[in-house]
Amino acid sequence: MTQTLITAALPYVNSFLHLGHLAGAYLPADMYARFLRLSGRKVLFVCGSDEHGVAITISADKEHTTPDKIIDKYHFANKQAFEQFGMSFDIFSRTSLPEHAETAQEFFLDWLKKGLLVEKEENQFYDEEAHMFLPDRYVEGTCPNCGNEHARGDQCDNCSANYNQTDLINPKSVVSGKTPVVRSTKHWYFKMGDFQERLENYIESNASKWKDNVLQQSRSWLKQGLADRAATRDMTWGIPVPVEGAKGKVIYVWFEAVLGYISATKEWAKLHNNPEEWKDWWQNQDTEYIAFLGKDNIVFHTLIFPMLLMAKENYILPANVPANEFMNFEGKKFSKSMNWGIFLHDYQRDFPSPSQTDSLRYTIAMNLPETKDSDFTWQDLQARNNNELAAIFGNFVNRVVQFLHKNFDGKVPALPERFVKLNDAWKLLLEDFGREDSKELAFEKYESKHLRYFSPNDVALIAAIHFGAKKAAEHYARFRFRDAVSETMNIARAANKYFNDAAPWKTVKTDNDDCAKTLYICSQAIGALSTLFAPILPNTCAALAKMIGIESNTGEPDLEILDRWSTAAFPAIAELTPMASPEVLFAKIEDSTITEQVERMNPTTQTTLPETEPTDIITIDDFKRIKLRTAIVEKAERVPKSEKLLKLQVNLGNEIRQIIAGIAKFYTPEEMVGKTVVVVANLQAAKLMGMESQGMLLAANTPEGTLALVTPESTVSAGSEVR
Repeated sequence: MTQTLITAALPYVNSFLHLGHLAGAYLPADMYARFLRLSGRKVLFVCGSDEHGVAITISADKEHTTPDKIIDKYHFANKQAFEQFGMSFDIFSRTSLPEHAETAQEFFLDWLKKGLLVEKEENQFYDEEAHMFLPDRYVEGTCPNCGNEHARGDQCDNCSANYNQTDLINPKSVVSGKTPVVRSTKHWYFKMGDFQERLENYIESNASKWKDNVLQQSRSWLKQGLADRAATRDMTWGIPVPVEGAKGKVIYVWFEAVLGYISATKEWAKLHNNPEEWKDWWQNQDTEYIAFLGKDNIVFHTLIFPMLLMAKENYILPANVPANEFMNFEGKKFSKSMNWGIFLHDYQRDFPSPSQTDSLRYTIAMNLPETKDSDFTWQDLQARNNNELAAIFGNFVNRVVQFLHKNFDGKVPALPERFVKLNDAWKLLLEDFGREDSKELAFEKYESKHLRYFSPNDVALIAAIHFGAKKAAEHYARFRFRDAVSETMNIARAANKYFNDAAPWKTVKTDNDDCAKTLYICSQAIGALSTLFAPILPNTCAALAKMIGIESNTGEPDLEILDRWSTAAFPAIAELTPMASPEVLFAKIEDSTITEQVERMNPTTQTTLPETEPTDIITIDDFKRIKLRTAIVEKAERVPKSEKLLKLQVNLGNEIRQIIAGIAKFYTPEEMVGKTVVVVANLQAAKLMGMESQGMLLAANTPEGTLALVTPESTVSAGSEVR
């Protein structure tokens, strides 16, 4: 049987988790893991804290403490926050454990044995006052590429350029503030170029099923060519290089952190008293490996980690890397330094109940940045909770359970004599539905066949559950989680409609047998929803299962492997099963609560747009002269000697054009490739920096002074007219 290994990017433990992290990697990974377990798939879901690297030591310096105390602080805080959020990890490990050090050193020695590491002398900045070589993040200066005066180490955060550390202009030590000197030091370099062709073949073999953003970013790196990269650093915090003459050097986190997935699996195997079981996941060709992460981690999981696995041999590679884009907060990027965003532990402090956790999970799930950046707002959380979770799902459950307590002693009705074979008929109905792909076609073909036991309303609800579960499963399998959640909520909408159309408050007076059948079907619908909502709302569904008297299974680890998903539409609750007194599943969020949260947001980031009178009025005929077209960016590169310009090759459907765009401060070339943009297609060509620009991109000025490209809301082809 095929089994699925799921990893979620190891969170770096120099800060707390915020909602952007959840949307990027963790919630979709958890929903997928729970769905697969509910579908009868054998699953191992692995994560843990990434605890080495320079950023840890910098955080320790700022907080006047030690690195080990920093990692303990954030590891345990994030672990607790994950648990409260409902993450169903089989193991949440950490890279400071001996198991991880042994694994990383084993890999390093294997690379050395196979000739994949080469020793090189290199120049590096040295702080004479602090008596230490300066790792990348311990030195700041002016970027040699764009002139950014706050560039760090060997990469500029402003323009994303990579360069030698010693190329920084006006370098300063972060430790002492002094100008460092240049000294020679020895490092081991990994021969990444040896894997260029194998990685190209690996990426292209997955081109038909991977997301476009994953493919384009991976291809962009490969197109530049893979060069040797230092696999060691001069530091004391990290995993020591296990060779003679390497005192004071550690394995670089680029090459060490991703191995945390393997060491975490080893820890899990030991905890399960089977130390060798990790091999059945990482060295078993029947394992399908899915790696969840945000877009800033793509190349580490499509190139770096696969390269290391290829080098070690006999390891499986990721079958899919469904990376998400970024989730913003109230229209702006999450920023710890600007105090902008919602940290998970803060939300859990203000909204401590399990149902409020599920409201957050649902709201994020409905706004996952699957194909482009998305936005989280307090108002959306309120609307999703009140208008969907409470008014649709919660309302249906409450109406049914209240009616049962009022009219059927709080129990699932016993089927009357005339409907005693209802479950047999239900099974036959589902078998007929199973022969069709379309709900509409199935309903048309089979409704009349089953009207002896079922009304048209009954058939419609059972069809909604059966086909809704099927469609949701298809969306989960394609990593389209928003669609899966929407499909599930549509089942709850169908259940509400059924209750309204069947009108049991009338039939309880005129036809008690029919009323009993209606409430029996409603009870089974609640049972189905408790399964189908479980990947999204595990806390609520566990409480709901207890309320309606059935075994709880929300896709947690270590439960019996059984396909509950495909059978969700069949009755699972026995007649006369007692139901607990009705409880409100989702309390409404009041306006005052939202106002309080909004007022807590940093006032310095609030922007009030001035009121302006329209000027320079044009006619519709003037506007018609402007030809706007969609275009897909096929190539992007920086314009030499310019910090603002990118040179783009864009496909307008019937032609390729070159456009010089002033967006380099806000978008890297790698981010642009594959994007669908809107261009002015009939603009007279102009010369910029000696190069011809054959059009103009549309972009909006944001309140914080950046640019945001104007893009279509849904997928369109190149050359589509914009009106």
